[in-house]
Amino acid sequence: MHWVFLSILAAVVGMSVRTSLARSGNDVSPRARNLHFRSVVIDTHDDTTQRLVWDNFDLGHRDAIGSIDIPRMREGGLSAIFMSIWMPGSVTGPLAVKRALDQIDAVREQVRRHPGDLMLATTAEDIRRAHAAGKIAVLMGVEGGHMIDSDLGVLRMYAALGVRYLTLTHSVNDEWADSSTDKPAHNGLTDFGKQVVRELNRLGMIVDISHVSDKTFYDALAVSQAPMIASHSSCRALCDVPRNMTDDMIRALAAKGGVIQINYYTGFISQEYADASKAIRDELRAKEDEVNKQCGENASCQLKEGERIVRELTAAGKLPRVSYEKIVEHIDHAVKLVGADHVGLGSDFDGASMPDGMEDVSHLPRITDALLKKGYSQNDIQKILGGNTLRVMQEVEAAAKRIGGQP
Repeated sequence: MHWVFLSILAAVVGMSVRTSLARSGNDVSPRARNLHFRSVVIDTHDDTTQRLVWDNFDLGHRDAIGSIDIPRMREGGLSAIFMSIWMPGSVTGPLAVKRALDQIDAVREQVRRHPGDLMLATTAEDIRRAHAAGKIAVLMGVEGGHMIDSDLGVLRMYAALGVRYLTLTHSVNDEWADSSTDKPAHNGLTDFGKQVVRELNRLGMIVDISHVSDKTFYDALAVSQAPMIASHSSCRALCDVPRNMTDDMIRALAAKGGVIQINYYTGFISQEYADASKAIRDELRAKEDEVNKQCGENASCQLKEGERIVRELTAAGKLPRVSYEKIVEHIDHAVKLVGADHVGLGSDFDGASMPDGMEDVSHLPRITDALLKKGYSQNDIQKILGGNTLRVMQEVEAAAKRIGGQP
C-alpha cells in the first residue's frame, strides 16, 4: 500500500470534515499572533505544484479545496514555501525530466503572475528580502532522485532553474539510492549516489533525506560536507513508520548541523491512524486500483475520488480523527532530543491528509500558540518556525563557496 495514495484519500479529513476547533479561528492568543506574524515562517515541503499542473490552478484566489493559496498563506503568516517537484518513482528517464521541467515552469509562472505577492527565492538572503518587502518567497525542491535520470548535468540544470534541494529518493528505490518504503537494492547509496551528494554540496543545493532508507541516510550523512534536512519527516519514536526518523537518526542529523522538518500527515504523527490504515490495507489496495483505473495519473482526479472514498471510511469508523496537537508533540519530542536549533516545519500540505485544526496553511499560528503554552521561548519558537532553515541554507551556501561551486 502506497502511503501517498492513502494520504490523498484521507484528504477528506482536512478538506470536508470541519470540526468546531477548525472553525473557531479565535483560539490563538494575541501574544502568539504577534510573535507569529513578525517571524520568518518557512514550510519546506508542499505538493501544491500538482494542482498547478493538472488543474491549471492559480494561487491568486482562495479555493474551496486544497491547503495552499495566496490568501490563506497571508492569513497563516507564511513567509516562504518550498514547492515540491514530484512524480511517482515509476516515471523515469527523459519523461521524468520533462515532467519535472513542466512543474518548475508552472511554479515560476505563478511567481510571474503574482509579482505583488510572490518572489522567486534561491538563498536565505532572498527569503529575508522577500519578508522585508511583504512578499512570500517561493522556492523549489525536487522530491525524488529518479528525476535526474542518473545524470549530474540534469541536476545542474535544475539548480540553474532555481531548485534548492533534492530528495534522494521517493517511495521506491531509484537507480542509485534505497528508499525507506522499498526492498533494499543498493545497500544505501551507490558510488554514483555519493557523487550526487557531493555535487549537491558543490551546487549549494540541500541534501534532503526524507523518504530514504536508514542506510541511505547514514551514507549521505558520511559524505555530505554541508548540513542536511529531512524536508518532511516526523519522529519514529511516536509513530513507528519507516518514513519517520529514529531518535538516533535525529541526533546524527543534528550533530552535523541538520534539521528535521516535522511532517503534519496524520499517518506519520498518529500511531492510532497508522495502525488503522494497516488494518484495512487490503480494502485500501482495492480502492487504490479503482481510483488508478478511473483517474490514471491525474492527481486532481485522485484527490476528488479519494475524498469521496475516505468520507465513507471515516463515517464507518475505520479511520480515526487526529488533532493538530500531535504535530506539536513531534516538535517537542525532537526538541527534547537535540534542542530547538534542529527542528522545523515541513507540512506536506496538498500532498497528505492534515489533522483536525491544521486543515490548511491559514491555521499555522496555532503551532506558535501551542509552543508558547508549553513554555518555549520566543527565540526558540522563531528558530523552529524558520530560523533553523535559514541557518541551514546559509551553511549550505557557504559550503558551496568553500568547495568552489556557485550556489
